[in-house]
Amino acid sequence: MPPARPRILYLTDLAYQARGRRYCDEDIFLTSRLRADFDLALCHPRDAAALLDAFDAVVVRNTGPVLAHRDAYAAFRERAAARGTPVYNPLTGKADMAGKQYLLELTATGYPVIPTVDRAEDLHLLPAADRYVVKPKLGADSLGLRVVPADGVRDAVGSAAGDLLVQPCVDFAYEVSFYFVDQDFQYALHAPDTGRRWELVPYEPTPADLGFARRFIEWNGLDHGIQRVDACRAPGGDLLLVELEDLNPYLSLDALDDRRRDAFVTAVTASLRRFLRSGSASR
Repeated sequence: MPPARPRILYLTDLAYQARGRRYCDEDIFLTSRLRADFDLALCHPRDAAALLDAFDAVVVRNTGPVLAHRDAYAAFRERAAARGTPVYNPLTGKADMAGKQYLLELTATGYPVIPTVDRAEDLHLLPAADRYVVKPKLGADSLGLRVVPADGVRDAVGSAAGDLLVQPCVDFAYEVSFYFVDQDFQYALHAPDTGRRWELVPYEPTPADLGFARRFIEWNGLDHGIQRVDACRAPGGDLLLVELEDLNPYLSLDALDDRRRDAFVTAVTASLRRFLRSGSASR
């Protein structure tokens, strides 16, 4: 059993520059609140493997894209698995944690996701569009994302087939994100202006909206952790999945009022305590 005040190594890159977001502010706030229940030390992801032995668990938060430190991230995962250190979120996620291959799998099985292929010969499986989005399978934070005209999409995929994803460019009304702790819905935010993705305001989801989001939480099968379901409102009115962030989702806590922010901190604290009691370890 962990001690009364578990020692947590909190992974974050406070210096990471994200478009429209201040990772450092969010992690400074969240750790200031979690310190009431846990002994915390903030750590850059490059230092994690070397420091694991002194802690009971690791929380992965706003570390920036793993692409920026792939070798260090692999070493951290290997070390955590070897010594049985619990990692939150557990490293068994099937969504962005493992790359964007899941978008192909969800497309193939009929989930409400923006249709996605990864080979030029499969382009005919996509709905016809004037423009297409081409992005790396291992991309994050819009790195490497391009929008290309229909007559250029085959060349854009070219010899990189298998490493890139192709989707029709959806003329959506707005984007909306649903935030969950464990299996429990916490809040939703949306961006009314399609050109300003991170200028978010509270959104009151309908039962149908929540049913949509829960399908992906249930599909991913994580019993513990924080997940964000990103969707867009398609022209026909339906929601389509944009991505399921299950590694280090930015939470946009600054867009919440005090009541909802406090409720979220309470939910995360309770989740971490359950996680530690469960004896879950990274795999």
